[in-house]
Amino acid sequence: MLVKRSAQFLSEAKIIMAIQRSPKQLAKFFDYILSRRPDEFGLVPDRDGFVKIKEFLKAVGEEEGFRYVRRAHLDEIILSVPNHPFEISDNSVRSTIRDHLPRPGYAMDPPKLLYTCVRQKAYPHVYEKGIRPGRHPQVILSSDREMAKRIGKRIDRSAVMLTIQTQKSMDQGVVFFQAGEDIYLADFIPAQCFTGPPLPKDKPLLKKSDAAAAGPSRKPAGSYHIDMDDPQSATIPKSKRSGPSAGRKQDGKRIRKPKRKRERPPWRR
Repeated sequence: MLVKRSAQFLSEAKIIMAIQRSPKQLAKFFDYILSRRPDEFGLVPDRDGFVKIKEFLKAVGEEEGFRYVRRAHLDEIILSVPNHPFEISDNSVRSTIRDHLPRPGYAMDPPKLLYTCVRQKAYPHVYEKGIRPGRHPQVILSSDREMAKRIGKRIDRSAVMLTIQTQKSMDQGVVFFQAGEDIYLADFIPAQCFTGPPLPKDKPLLKKSDAAAAGPSRKPAGSYHIDMDDPQSATIPKSKRSGPSAGRKQDGKRIRKPKRKRERPPWRR
């Protein structure tokens, strides 16, 4: 059985090694993302073309057959591939050739509806105050629901999907920018310009009057109330006494319980 399992493990490892791309193949794929179509993967580079490595690896890992990609693969490409097509600065990465990189511009005719996701914990605040930028300098929106959901899951697995009404937003002074085929940006989305699921109902707080009407609170077991106005109440009744010495002394003398006489078994009589 152990030999069979070892053989199976080795065969699976060979398949995985065969699927993994060489550093040169990975370099071409990374160059396509960083220098030509970052929007196709839900990425928005900053003004200098940089993308956070953590976000970049999440986007790459969402593609079928690339879940194994880690930061070490970026370092391997830099060390082993001559004229590698990207560069790393701190925790960000960018393409060395950015001539074809899409630049954000004013969206002259944005779609009627755009989509974005927010953290589930932040949703009540967003629902009341509006959508503000998070990790990126601007709010990232998409005309494709699936792309918006894909971007949202990178920050929260249970992210809340919101639908933005663009015309209503523009009437409130919102300016939309387009950063690719399906990616749009905005500085802020007012609360009245989007829709989302209803807020979770909070448990009602119990008022003092309701608590009094519910009845007297139960005392914990073993408790005893002493009335300071009644001196006799300070004497703990025998029924309330507890502990190893309860009922063992009277007038300073130890009381010994009489021993029970055991009857002799019939065979000893």
